[in-house]
Amino acid sequence: MSRETGLMQSWPKDGPPLAWRVTGLGGGDGAPAVADGKLFVMGTQGDAEAVMALSEKDGKALWSKPLGAKFSQRMPQSQEGPGCTPTVDGDRLYVLSMSGELTCLQVSDGEIVWQRSLTKDFGGQVPVWSYRESPLVDGDKLVCTPGGPEALLVALNKSDGQTVWKSTLPKASEAARGEESTGRAGSGRFGRGPAGGAAYSSVIAIFAAGQRQYVQLTAKTVVGVAATDGKFLWRYDAAANGNGINCSTPIFHERHVLASSAYGAGAGLVRLDQGSDGNVQAEEVWFSNKLQNHHGGIIIHDGAVFGANGGNGGGYLICLDLKSGDVLWDERAGKRRAPKGSVVFADGRIYYRMEDGTVLLIEPNLKEYVEHGRFAQPDRSRSPAWAHPVIANGKLYIRDQDLLLCYDVQRK
Repeated sequence: MSRETGLMQSWPKDGPPLAWRVTGLGGGDGAPAVADGKLFVMGTQGDAEAVMALSEKDGKALWSKPLGAKFSQRMPQSQEGPGCTPTVDGDRLYVLSMSGELTCLQVSDGEIVWQRSLTKDFGGQVPVWSYRESPLVDGDKLVCTPGGPEALLVALNKSDGQTVWKSTLPKASEAARGEESTGRAGSGRFGRGPAGGAAYSSVIAIFAAGQRQYVQLTAKTVVGVAATDGKFLWRYDAAANGNGINCSTPIFHERHVLASSAYGAGAGLVRLDQGSDGNVQAEEVWFSNKLQNHHGGIIIHDGAVFGANGGNGGGYLICLDLKSGDVLWDERAGKRRAPKGSVVFADGRIYYRMEDGTVLLIEPNLKEYVEHGRFAQPDRSRSPAWAHPVIANGKLYIRDQDLLLCYDVQRK
């Protein structure tokens, strides 16, 4: 969701005007972060992963900082570069490499302030398709997901990288004994064994059931921990698939958490309440296999859920009722209007980027699919278009591996 306003509500036939284009990013699916007149993006330079700063005005390179050797595990072409979107916090920048090197840099010149290793320092195991998380800054803490047996999540001091706390989950037997206090009863989809390690989602911070929490979709479950000390609060398994390829970041909306994954799983809405004993109670409101979101993300708007349903075999945009999980409408691939893609919401419109690179402008109508423009991205690579669109300061940014495109979507 973007807070941008004053944007075009429909596009001309060929799409919005292109403001500028640059190459030289190298491989990668991470989207750019925009802050204080600069763009920050990760990519590859030769055999190294790197983070780069570009001018927001024209895309001109300002600085580039190599972060170490590129992850050596054999990867599909579409995943040969980092998937992290940098996190900007004042004069500091935080990025995570494919191999789990967490780095804090100076925004001004890219000089490294501190580094930690999710594998060496916390016992994390690199996921099959590498680490692809975007670190969370919350107050004085930096939170991320090593996925280790003693450190599923960690909180670090964002200034110097020192460990604040490490969070673990109870073993299956302990979880069963604590089921009432952690709210995993009722649906039969709670607490079905160990939570595995890190997946590809990013942590979010929420306030629910009387306390601040961090929520993450791990390899096998959605988990909530206390922001103060990392104490385990609750878990929910149904929205995580069995093979650990859980990519979409959960969403929080009015004391509810919505999460989804593909490969035979689906989407689940969980309500969080504070019990009489002060513990968090998590209760499933609904579960639906009609929304199996791979990695394009989901949004909530006007009482509805929008996102792509489908995994590697294809998919389509779908709209569900938030309260019930019932399907309001869908755009099956056969209609050839909105096949599988990624979603971003800004100024009353859904920006939808299909995997073939086509970008759509869609009205979030609860009754039917309503389109207000589309354009085909030029200079497409052979890789699926997985980097999410970014809207900032009246501009739409589209990243395709080595290429970054900037479109002017400001209403004139």
